[in-house]
Amino acid sequence: MKPKVSIIIPNYNEKENLERGVLEEVVNYLRKAKFTWEVIINDDGSTDGSIKILESFVNNHKGFKLIKGNHGGKAQGLWSGIKKAKGEIVLFADMDQSTPLKEIEKLLPWYKKGFNVVFGSRGKARKNFPFVRQLTSWGFRVVRQTFLLKNISDTQCGFKSLKREIALQIFPKLSVIKNAKNAKGWTVSAYDVELLFLAEKTGHKLKEVDVVWQNEDVSTGKGKNFITESIDMFNQIITVKLNDLKGKYN
Repeated sequence: MKPKVSIIIPNYNEKENLERGVLEEVVNYLRKAKFTWEVIINDDGSTDGSIKILESFVNNHKGFKLIKGNHGGKAQGLWSGIKKAKGEIVLFADMDQSTPLKEIEKLLPWYKKGFNVVFGSRGKARKNFPFVRQLTSWGFRVVRQTFLLKNISDTQCGFKSLKREIALQIFPKLSVIKNAKNAKGWTVSAYDVELLFLAEKTGHKLKEVDVVWQNEDVSTGKGKNFITESIDMFNQIITVKLNDLKGKYN
């Protein structure tokens, strides 16, 4: 029987998060879940030894699958998972579980109300988020809403779901997928903006839902660069707007 939900979790150098038991949290919730499921973990070419932890875990837990991918970034990892997924709905969840998996219960009911893309929102006050990050997030939201998706508060929450058939249609059109290349270090783009923009532009009903979020990421091997990440996110807004004006999404 095909699962109702395919949960796709990208992994890149998440050893510390894995060691504190995030996947046990996932399993403990899913054992009591009232929907059928599968979990697909895409390892994005980790270099911190987390792949060994994942291999052991997947071998000992039914319903979990592991994809060993090349290092291409978060969006590429999600796309790999989507192509392997069998569920009616695909859910993206971050390995650090800053939004715990149980929050899916807030998303699923909206599908029965005719929505095709249902995604989490962290709200404006974000626990364990440094002030500078809060300020940058506010600036990003203001700029983004000026040009795109004016009715959406938070495009960047990693907790997103959509019908698998829609994901299969939209992901190949994303710039980060079309212009795929090997990544260097921690790579996260504002692919979320383009994903939601294309979903809205093609007539799908979107629903933003407030979810619990608290920064739980303790990983040290990603080599995050806050400045580079912020520039990339702002550039993505401009790229999507220009692509739309040029008719590239028609």
